[in-house]
Amino acid sequence: MYDKRLRPDERPVFPKRCIVTGGMPYGNKELHFGHVGGMFVHADIFARFMRDRIGKENVIFVSGTDCYGSPALESYRKLKENGYTESIADYVKSNHEKQKETLGKYRISLDFFGASALGEGGKIHTRTSAEIFNRLYERGALEKLSTPQFYDEELGVFLNGRQVVGRCPIEGCTSDKAYADECSLGHQYMPGELIDPISVLSGKKPVFVNVTNWYYKLEDDIDYLKELIRDLRANSNRRKYEMLVIDEFLNKPAVHIPKKFLEGIDQDELLAKFPEHELIDEEKRKSLLCVFRTLDDRDAARKVMEEAGVHYTAGKTLVPFRLSGNVEWGVPVPEKEGEKDLTFWVWPESLWAPISFTKAYLASKGASEDEWQKWWNDEEAMVYQFIGEDNIYFYSIAEMGIFNALGNVRPPHIIPNRHILFMDTKASSSSDIKPPMADELLDHYSVDQLRMHFMSLGLSNKSTGFKPQVYMPEDQREGADMVVKEGNLLTNVYNRLIRSCFYSTQAAFDGILPDGEVSENIRALAEKNVLEYERHMYNHDFHRISYTLDEYIREVNKRWAAVSREADKTGDLEMKKQLLIDTWYSCKVMAVLFHPIAPDGCEMFREYLNLDEKLWSWDLILEPLTAYIPDLKAHKMKFLEPRVDFFKKPEWQFEEA
Repeated sequence: MYDKRLRPDERPVFPKRCIVTGGMPYGNKELHFGHVGGMFVHADIFARFMRDRIGKENVIFVSGTDCYGSPALESYRKLKENGYTESIADYVKSNHEKQKETLGKYRISLDFFGASALGEGGKIHTRTSAEIFNRLYERGALEKLSTPQFYDEELGVFLNGRQVVGRCPIEGCTSDKAYADECSLGHQYMPGELIDPISVLSGKKPVFVNVTNWYYKLEDDIDYLKELIRDLRANSNRRKYEMLVIDEFLNKPAVHIPKKFLEGIDQDELLAKFPEHELIDEEKRKSLLCVFRTLDDRDAARKVMEEAGVHYTAGKTLVPFRLSGNVEWGVPVPEKEGEKDLTFWVWPESLWAPISFTKAYLASKGASEDEWQKWWNDEEAMVYQFIGEDNIYFYSIAEMGIFNALGNVRPPHIIPNRHILFMDTKASSSSDIKPPMADELLDHYSVDQLRMHFMSLGLSNKSTGFKPQVYMPEDQREGADMVVKEGNLLTNVYNRLIRSCFYSTQAAFDGILPDGEVSENIRALAEKNVLEYERHMYNHDFHRISYTLDEYIREVNKRWAAVSREADKTGDLEMKKQLLIDTWYSCKVMAVLFHPIAPDGCEMFREYLNLDEKLWSWDLILEPLTAYIPDLKAHKMKFLEPRVDFFKKPEWQFEEA
């Protein structure tokens, strides 16, 4: 179910098969830098590594466009107002194709990039959604609730998701946008808790009309989730802040009442009207905290406060997880107990969409859809889900509960990344700070530079600013452009080292790889760095991989420079030969380590060495070149012309240099 915590210097053990998934972008937009740099690059690096590590036939990498939901509906509505004549399916299909094209440009090596509403993948997703709903219903995990839904009286329409904006009711939330039942930071609440709601359609305050929907009983999972978190903390390498976020929601229902709003109110009389509760009134607290046994008790207290005109905010807790809605553009919910014409709310069906996409991929390869169980539920397999931290509630809480309730889906291993900021500000297409689009970045930087930089940002630990100098005013550009600087490890140092090996071998040995034993210290250096790299990849500490590679390459490059000078000065051909044997070996090991990060240049290196894909196998990573080429003297490399680069950078960077 998860990767275990490693002991010091312990070599990790990887599953025999794995699924890698990347969070699904909404179908109402092209991809901005955050989609690619904040999650997809990391998922791709790990998927590529696992193909090399356990065999590409044992890895499936899936994701897709999240076609449904209020963001797509709202964007489509605005387009229609401005004369757009195509259907909403055409609209999301256009965005899906653009997303797919962008991911290709960034070398995101998805085996299947589907769309929840389109093609065979969409059909399989509709069937899978119905199967999951029916199984949850049969296992008693669902309930019908009649809850208030926002209704715009002026326009005579129900409002869904992002058609309502207000202030988040969760205590301490700093989100600048809260919608019908979730805020932009991922907090969940019931619609009636949203503060100061406004209809984005009319600009008026909406009213409530009760509607009936299906809900998953997430609040019943608190004991299961507490036990799971204890186990994960003790035995897994899951990220600490993920555990902290989950913990925040595993509290009993509570309300915070700011003391300043109780002036002139008989506090004892107010609290006496509450259901049974625990009152926490500490002198240093600015609010009273009332903790209740159940959600119903908390809601009864909320009504008392609303009638008295007392301001309050809600504490984080588990609330029923809505599965259905009345939006026409959505996956149909099976009819049960007379409830019909409902569609799935977008978040639940996106949680199991990777299962649908796995089935669709297997079907495209001629396998049975049922084979998905071998990949998701077998003890020898693992599912790795890469997400953004705003979605921890959905994947690490709601998904865990739902999959556990299904009884036939093992909970995946969640890898949440922190926010990737633009400069030092959180940017999104729905915020005031508009992020650069992913395609646009490729006008300024190479794919290798961007992949190296995004990997190096340290999003496993903290939110980090993406600060490309091409987007800064001239007077604010100080020091090196970090996108270029981190890419220099490839475009300068490693590039130069590989070329030196080729040119020296062509000049001194007529293009024939020199034969001989690799020096013991060079083998030891490789072994040390391979183990470090492997551990960091296992723990998904991608920025630490950057440090390992940087140290390794610079050490080998420094040795090349020093020994080359000495060999040239003394004319010692044996010294030069041994240097080439050692450096070719090091470059080969580095190529395997860099292959998941900068695949194009590494593939070019393999092609010039005239080797097959066995080069990428980790079974041979510490072996010499004779493991791939039994007879070095009979092996012919491809001739490398002068000034050929394996890892390229844009023309403007040469001009600046």
